[in-house]
Amino acid sequence: MSVKHAKPNFSKSQVAETVKRLFGLTASEISSLPSYDDQNFFIDPIEGGKYVLKIMNSEDSKNPALIEVQTHAMSFLHQNGLPAQTALPNISGQLMSLEEIDCGYGSQKYLVRLLTYLPGTTISKVPLTPQLLYETGKMAATMDTILQEMVHPHLAVLERENLIWSLSNLPLLEPYIHLFDGSPLEKVVKSVLYQYKTFVTPKRCNFRKCINHGDFNDLNVLVQPDGRDGHRISGILDFGDMHSGYYIHELAITIMYMMIEHPKPIEVGGPVLAGWESFLPLNEAEKDCLYVLVLSRFCQSIVLAHYSVSLHPENEEYLMITSKNGVHTLSQLWELGKEQVEKLWFQTAAQFSDKK
Repeated sequence: MSVKHAKPNFSKSQVAETVKRLFGLTASEISSLPSYDDQNFFIDPIEGGKYVLKIMNSEDSKNPALIEVQTHAMSFLHQNGLPAQTALPNISGQLMSLEEIDCGYGSQKYLVRLLTYLPGTTISKVPLTPQLLYETGKMAATMDTILQEMVHPHLAVLERENLIWSLSNLPLLEPYIHLFDGSPLEKVVKSVLYQYKTFVTPKRCNFRKCINHGDFNDLNVLVQPDGRDGHRISGILDFGDMHSGYYIHELAITIMYMMIEHPKPIEVGGPVLAGWESFLPLNEAEKDCLYVLVLSRFCQSIVLAHYSVSLHPENEEYLMITSKNGVHTLSQLWELGKEQVEKLWFQTAAQFSDKK
């Protein structure tokens, strides 16, 4: 959750000094990359290679064990054949270091890591063909299944009971609904929250547990041309929202974010669902809750974007990317209703799977 002045604000000269001191690299190019709560920089050093310097916000930097597990998860996925970034050791042999610096808000501490740079463009910038959506669903299921096999002494930190981005914690949005100030959207969000409490929560005992990436969105998935007029997934970014959750939550998150980028968002669910179920078929409770969970993620994204803009108006363009498209799609999904949307998604998924 955003906290005012928690986001780092390193200057390029501070970045250059940090990279030189910690990693012995002389940056010939430094360029800023988008980020929600942290600060990311593309680094092209004269010594060769390309990297991303990730500077964690000061709040998350207070929990180094969590960042350590996230870093381990990235490496674990990479070792198991998935295109995740990995962290490089600094001069002292550590994968991360706590740096105290003044970014204009007084001296604060920030965890710093140097990550491998993955080639490709975000999936938000390419046509979301049914085949690419299928591969995205399959990748999300594969990722969570691999993460469930991960072993680490600090895995307990992933419980994150108060993580507002966890789909297990949707009621935490309630104190922020006033930000809509009586707009029609407020009624929809309140209705979804009611559906979540009365319909999803009682069924959660039948969901299968796992470790969620938690933010498999259109800016955190990289793709490259596959040589056949399509694209393949070439990178998985940003494990900052990783937490203990449920497989069905990851699927709902994936569907929701792919809908944001599609000209006909309602058609996204079928191919993503088909890809997911090609690797990990859903049980009945999970199928029954998918629609409400997708709506729930829309609500999280829209409500928290409005809250973050209230803290960081200067970053409004980036923070509201999802929200602008999401408001229309959420309303459309709500008006169509559970029965009609599910019928389309599950029938399309079955037809897609039959062709495979």
